Amino acid sequence: MTTEGEHPPERARHPRAKDDLRARARARELRLRGWTYDRIQGELGCSKSSISLWVRDLPKPARRRTREQSSEIARRGWEPRLCRREEERQAVKRAAAREVGALSERELFLLGVGLYWAEGTKDKPHARRERVTFVNSDPGMVRVFAAWLDPLGVPSERRTYSLMIHETADVPAVEHYWADLLDADPTRFGKTTLKRHNPKTVRRNVGAEYRGCLVIRVLGSADLYRRIEGAWYGIVGAVASMDQ
Repeated sequence: MTTEGEHPPERARHPRAKDDLRARARARELRLRGWTYDRIQGELGCSKSSISLWVRDLPKPARRRTREQSSEIARRGWEPRLCRREEERQAVKRAAAREVGALSERELFLLGVGLYWAEGTKDKPHARRERVTFVNSDPGMVRVFAAWLDPLGVPSERRTYSLMIHETADVPAVEHYWADLLDADPTRFGKTTLKRHNPKTVRRNVGAEYRGCLVIRVLGSADLYRRIEGAWYGIVGAVASMDQ
């Protein structure tokens, strides 16, 4: 309250003007940081028309890219480099494949012994399993094992097959795939072992490329198993002698 003849203080005479000045300064600061009109309005509570007036001389902020746009730009930038790396990888693989050349029967035999000892069933003192059973999901390994049985004199009628696969798979189609791969009689396939579906499990092995595991059993194979085990111990002994 003022007496007659006194002037009111500046803040009493122009409160609105000072508020506007503060809002204008803040709006310009935020605009320089790249804020949009909507965001400034939400911060200051003033109209967009006022904000536009206050910041009209300032440069427009750069438009922000979405995450998808940034990912696409990064992908395009990396694509030539990734292509070069992939070509380098494939070139190394092709060169290594050429170095192998043809396999002798001895080389195939030793390779098959190692393959079986890694992926086949083994005899244990507490569980006698002197029979040849090989399980794998890789078509290449399965083909090598089947080819290894040929020079060992294992005829097709002594070979049986079965699947170990998830219950959601197309079992008949998968059986035909393996039969075609090995040129095997489809009637040689026995009962399939199905793995039950767990809804909590996020499976990666789905789709047409999922073919489960193929089990190859050789009937009457006790003697063959003993040869494999003996050959494996021979390989281990030969490696040990190299260190002496």
